[in-house]
Amino acid sequence: MEYRLLGKSGLKVSVLSLGTMTFGGVGKFSHVGSTDVNGARRQIDICLDAGVNLIDTANVYSAGVSEDIIGQALTEGRRQRVLLATKSRMRIGPGPNDAGASRYHIITECEKSLRRLRTDVIDLYQLHQWDGQTPLEETLEALDALVHSGKVRYVGCSNYSGWHLMKALAVADSRNHTRYVSQQINYSLQAREAEYELVPIAIDQGVGILVWSPLAGGLLSGKYRRGQPHPAGSRRLTEWQEPPVRDEAKLYDVVEALIEVGQARGVSAAQVALAWLLGRPGVVSAIVGARQDEQLVDNLAAASLVLSAEERARLDRVSMLPLLYPYWHQAASVAERLGPADLALLQPYL
Repeated sequence: MEYRLLGKSGLKVSVLSLGTMTFGGVGKFSHVGSTDVNGARRQIDICLDAGVNLIDTANVYSAGVSEDIIGQALTEGRRQRVLLATKSRMRIGPGPNDAGASRYHIITECEKSLRRLRTDVIDLYQLHQWDGQTPLEETLEALDALVHSGKVRYVGCSNYSGWHLMKALAVADSRNHTRYVSQQINYSLQAREAEYELVPIAIDQGVGILVWSPLAGGLLSGKYRRGQPHPAGSRRLTEWQEPPVRDEAKLYDVVEALIEVGQARGVSAAQVALAWLLGRPGVVSAIVGARQDEQLVDNLAAASLVLSAEERARLDRVSMLPLLYPYWHQAASVAERLGPADLALLQPYL
């Protein structure tokens, strides 16, 4: 297992992390999975044996049950071997303050997460989404207070736009508040939109990228084929539609390329998709979760898979984004003065 520094921090994180949205199975999360405490303990042991050192969850996953299951599972010395990451911001109740990034909500939810996780400190506390109604200064001050109180070690964000992230970094710097060390984003061969803004910002500003849904909700696993029925029990046959599929023909072109590369290497399509992602600029760790232990074991094997330049180029081509403005203009007119952050997007087009 390879370990990478998380942004500008000194914290080293395994290139594959354990996602726990499948833990609990409460409400709409039953479409994703329903792993219980025994299953969670088993999956955590599989990850520890593979060298994984980060477990990611959120207060909203199964209405807090995911965190509670993790807390119960991290016994017998397991807590000392892992970093715990969780999130707040989403609506968790009917009250007017049961959502958002206010000082009240952030601190209240952090303390609840600490109790459910049965720990004294959260290693990475992340804002799950942007809040356009709470002053950013209030949000960042609350996160800074949690760090200085010893309840949180590092802070990050998730699902921000480019200007959201840059504004947050600027405000934190101007007020000497704790800076985001990471952003958790949706990124895969099926969904490369993050390359327009979020990946360049990560490189320029030293914000580590954690990736959620690196297999596009299973779409890149090789189980979904053009013209064939979806697998039985698939979440894609339910109301759960994350991430959205905007170009089904292109999706299946990507899947076919993954399968062909995988067959030539004797590995699964999922491993190829993960290996491609781990080779992208700015990516620190891909968060993988699975309903079945066998899926988890297969995904973890991607940590040792290194794709050739030719394999990567083939996958790049089949999944390439259209250049939006101003990027097509930059590629056409100022290519000789582009920096590393610019080239993370534009290099293949030059």
